[in-house]
Amino acid sequence: MELTKDTRDRIFAAADSLYEQAGRAAFPTVDAVRKTAKVNMNDASAGMKEWRRAQTAQAAPVAVQVPATVQQASSAALAALWHEAQELANESLRAAQAGWDAERIEAETLNKQMADAYEAQAVELQTAQERITELEAAGRQAADAAEVMRQQIEEARNALLAAQQRAAVAEQRADEIERRATDLRTELDHAHQEAAQGRAELAGVRQAQAGEAEARRAELAAFQAKAEAAAEKAVTAADVLRTERDQALKDGSTAREDAAKLRGQVEAMQTQTAELMRALSDRQDNSKPAAKPTKGKTTE
Repeated sequence: MELTKDTRDRIFAAADSLYEQAGRAAFPTVDAVRKTAKVNMNDASAGMKEWRRAQTAQAAPVAVQVPATVQQASSAALAALWHEAQELANESLRAAQAGWDAERIEAETLNKQMADAYEAQAVELQTAQERITELEAAGRQAADAAEVMRQQIEEARNALLAAQQRAAVAEQRADEIERRATDLRTELDHAHQEAAQGRAELAGVRQAQAGEAEARRAELAAFQAKAEAAAEKAVTAADVLRTERDQALKDGSTAREDAAKLRGQVEAMQTQTAELMRALSDRQDNSKPAAKPTKGKTTE
């Protein structure tokens, strides 16, 4: 895979920086370079291979046997020179072999680092997925709690409306009772006026017709008894209506108090619901998961 110049430069710069920070004692890992250079795992692996090869000295070609022309010369001096050249070549070969072994070990180390980095990233993704599951469960619980709270608020609102309606009915009933009491008081006053008029008429009759006094007295007594019974009935009805009016006023006051309490409960429930939704929103914003890696390529 061909790396772009910008990607290669960033990988080399990150590797050089980490290598210097480690005192040039050990090559940096692929995962560390990937995180520092902010590239994907495949680019980091390819770039680190090039960077590691650049740190390894290249071995010169080595001749392994004496050419035919040199053998034919049979010169002691040439043979000695060739022996020295062969020793130098063998040293170069051993140096190249050591370099190749070091490169092989570096390649194995690089592969192990890549495997460890992939495993670490898989663990991170698994942890993130579990966190997502937990947040989804918490979100569902919060939604259920919010729904329950909404239902409770709706019930409280309905109860408040019912209490307000009862209070209005109680006030109307109190007004009706007051009106009926006023009517009864008017009738009672009228009865008293009729009784007074009857007594006045009786007195006049007694003066004008002494002979009819007894009959008129009986008639007056009956009329007075009737008037008194009507007056007593009116008084009793007025007392009953007054008692009902007082009870209705008391019920209206109680209904208004209940309405005020329910209104306070509704406002408290609405405040709790708002706080619960804000906490849920903050919790989801602070726990956004990392993106999953694609097959064969993992992005930062």
